[in-house]
Amino acid sequence: MFIKKKDMKLFKIYSIIAIVFCLSMFLTNTKAQQMATINNSLSAKEKNIITISSLTAKGDLDKLKKELNKGLESGLTVNEIKEVLVHLYAYCGFPRSIRGLQTFMEVLNERKAKGVNDSTGRKASVIIEGNNKYERGKKVLGELTKMPQPDKLFGYSAFAPVIDTFLKEHLFADIFERDVLTYAQRELVTISIIATIGNADPMLQSHLGISLSVGITSEQLQDFVRIIKSTAGKKEAKAAQIILASVLKGRASQ
Repeated sequence: MFIKKKDMKLFKIYSIIAIVFCLSMFLTNTKAQQMATINNSLSAKEKNIITISSLTAKGDLDKLKKELNKGLESGLTVNEIKEVLVHLYAYCGFPRSIRGLQTFMEVLNERKAKGVNDSTGRKASVIIEGNNKYERGKKVLGELTKMPQPDKLFGYSAFAPVIDTFLKEHLFADIFERDVLTYAQRELVTISIIATIGNADPMLQSHLGISLSVGITSEQLQDFVRIIKSTAGKKEAKAAQIILASVLKGRASQ
């Protein structure tokens, strides 16, 4: 059976069109996957929040200076970095927090001497003190966990009620209500500190869960673990990975 030249020509044209269509679909799908990966990755600012928090908690001031410079260059404002370093004290103490602030002062002075003018950024909004501070803190904690907070104390809160008061009134009211950083950014600071200091698995598990609740994705948390490996160490990163896997498994089974 012979195929006419005209039919053969049409067959070739249709084949070329089909190939071009398939190639176009493949490239579109690949681009979509790449965009999804980009959207699920931490931004440069978020990565710097993690490195700054981890290195300050660790007390590695030489590396911290480099990361503070990178943070400013990635778009973090002076007030945002100050807020990160202040937030730190609630989880790793005043000594680390203050040394971080002092190191940041050195960085800013060095940059100013070179003629670099960094963006100051906005200050925290005024907090209305009308409502009971304990209840305000309780409300913030409920927003973070996406769960109603019980009225009855239990666990360590029942054992030492004063620490529950400090947590609600100071940490979740005084600190978390300051809007220089978002809840998600504050959680990045928090999990970076806890993973770095180590041996606080229940708290890290809790805050990894909160991180997911405030919009940080599982892919971004995997990025977080990779960054911690470079700042805190392999041991700390491995421990964080195990806890993250447990949290993600628990979420998947819900």
